[in-house]
This record gives sequence, C-alpha cells and structure tokens, in this order.
Amino acid sequence: MNSIRIYFDHAATTPVRAEVADAMRDAADQCNFNPSSLHFEGRRARAALDAARDRVAAAIGSHRDEVVFTSSGTEADNLALLGVTRAGPRPAHVAASPIEHHAVLAALDRLRDEGFETSFVPVDREGRIDPEEFERSLRRHTVLASIMYANNEVGTVQPIAELSEIARRRGTLFHTDAVAVPCWLPIDVRALGVDLLSISAHKFYGPKGVGVLYVRRGVPLAPLVLGGGQESGRRSGTENLAGIVGLAAALELAVAERANAATSVAALRDRLEAQVRSKVPRVSVNAGGACRLANCSNLSFSGVDPAALIIALDLAGVSASAGSACTSGTLEPSHVLAAIAGERDGTVSGVRFSLGTATTPEEVDRVADLLPAIVADLRALGTPAAHAGGLGRLETNRARLEAGA
Repeated sequence: MNSIRIYFDHAATTPVRAEVADAMRDAADQCNFNPSSLHFEGRRARAALDAARDRVAAAIGSHRDEVVFTSSGTEADNLALLGVTRAGPRPAHVAASPIEHHAVLAALDRLRDEGFETSFVPVDREGRIDPEEFERSLRRHTVLASIMYANNEVGTVQPIAELSEIARRRGTLFHTDAVAVPCWLPIDVRALGVDLLSISAHKFYGPKGVGVLYVRRGVPLAPLVLGGGQESGRRSGTENLAGIVGLAAALELAVAERANAATSVAALRDRLEAQVRSKVPRVSVNAGGACRLANCSNLSFSGVDPAALIIALDLAGVSASAGSACTSGTLEPSHVLAAIAGERDGTVSGVRFSLGTATTPEEVDRVADLLPAIVADLRALGTPAAHAGGLGRLETNRARLEAGA
C-alpha cells in the first residue's frame, strides 16, 4: 500500500486529538475509580464526572441534569426513540425521515414490532425536508418526531429550529440526531428548540465508546439499560470516566474552533468537487444543491461500481467510503441515495469523501489528480454489473499488499 495515506473518511470516525488523549490519560491516572463509591477515590472520580457534565452542558447550552452519557451515538438515538415512546401513552405515532441513520431506522423497526405507528416524512432530490410537509406528517397522537440535523452520507442540513417549532406547536416532542455536526454547525439546544439531541465523541476528534443524549427537563424517558441507576436513573452502568472526560474536552475544542474550521474545510470541499468535475466526465454531486456539512462530498461516477472505486482508491493510498460506516462493509445500496433518487433511479450510488480539520489543499489536489485514471480504468471494465471480476482482482491485490507480498 501507499505509505503516505490520505484520510478522507472523517464522517466515519475522526482521530483522537492529542489534547483529548492527554485529558483522558490524566483522568485514567488520577480518577480511575467508581464515581458511585463514597470513599475518597470515589468522590474524586465523581468530581471529575460532574466537571465533565458541566463542560458538556455549557457547550450545548443545557442544564447539567439534562446531559445523559451513553456508550455511543447509536445508543443515544435508541434511548431517545424507545425511551420516549415507551414512557408515553398508547396509541402513539413516531415520524422520521427516510434518510436517518440506521440507529434511528432500526429503533423504528422495533417500535413497529411493539405496536407503535411510524411514518416517514418525504425528502426532495437534495435530501431536504419541506416544513409544510413535515407539519402534515404529524398526527393527533404523534408523540415524537426524529429528524437528523445533517445527513451523514450526503451532508444535507435540515431546518431543525423551524421543524422543532412546528412540533412544539403541535404538542409533539422533537429529537435530532446531531452526531455528524459538532465540528461544523452550532448545537445550542435552546436555539435549536429541540427536546432531545444525540452526539458521539468519535465524530469530533474524541474517543470511541462514549456519547451524549440531551434530554430536556420534563421529557419522559424510560431507560433501556437497568441496574445501578446511574445518570439519574436514565442509563445504568458504571460511567466510562476517561471517555467522558475526553468527550468533554473534544466538544469544547470543536465548539471553539467551529466557525473557522467550517469555513476553511468547506472551501477545500468545493475545491475537490470543482477539480473532479472538470477532470472526470459523467460525475455528479449528490445533494449538491442543498446546504451541506462543510466536510462532506458524495459523488456519483456514472458506470463505476462504488465498491471497486473505493478499493482502487485504497490501493492508491486514499481512504473514502460508500456511506455510513455502520453499513459500509456491505455492498447494499445506500438507503439515503435511494430515498433522494425516488422513482428517478433506484440504483443510484455514490462515494463519500469526508474531509477533516487537518485536511490540506495538497491532499485535495492529489485525490483530484488520481481519480481520472482510476475511473477510466474501471469504466474500461464495462458496466458496474460487470465489475465483479475486477473487484475480486482489486481485493486480491490489496490483500497481497497488506500481507507484504
């Protein structure tokens, strides 16, 4: 493999910042005890946990008792949907968009199995939700609406403050999956007007295995994890203290640097797209007409199998993906692109290039220079359906290189 790698998969996960790693190391060295214990060591761990909770609350504009630490963004999404609906009356209905993360979609499947009603608010060809369409989707017994702040595959940003206001007028609680946005968009929960909000540390240069669900005071929430009653009874289990301290440190840095980072990275994203479109024929930008996350570019290359392109890029030293990291190990079509395409083309596919705060212009130019020849070679193999043999050869070559052959 190429010894100089270019990492364009920050939407899947980000590297842990040095400052965050240092904070976690200090917490592990000094406070690696059970915060529920009453002895000195336990009280010191509790103080560190409380301080981290205060820092997160300040970063998102909430009260400290509205911050619930979880193991991930997935758990935070699950807790929001399952916890609110199970705590409320029946019959009940939940509305969401068809381009939500699988953590939300799988929770909706579970709710349907339990007898709840669910429905999807349609999106347009850019992945946007029409507020009027959203309001029409709410029913008399809609207890919760869950609309992601910005899509993790194509980057489309939704008008969350407007949607949450509509939900409030209709007496419906509102949750947003904000996992993709802390580095790029404001996440002040009061300004957004949301009742619940999910984030995950590893998306903003923090550690894996820790997330947050913001739960506005007064929102009913049935716990998913039972036991010792931690997190005010909303999420039992001894807290991952080092991870929580790391999350707080990473979130503070993301909030402080957001405006500058979003501006500079958006310019690099636009530079990448402009170069690729000028050098590679028959390429389109998915959701290119929408307000998007600064770092996200989802490109469709006509006549090219995205899996083959991702492997070819990997062999050339470039890391990209076909969409959500939770499902990118499969070759199933993206549900996001399918929802955006609608009846126009149910087979649309794309490759996601997600930049980071440390991405350089030289890296962008290098990827734009590599793509024309790679795409031309793959197109020479024939239609995407005929790429199976080429894909197998690429996989074999990658395995040999990784084995040092």
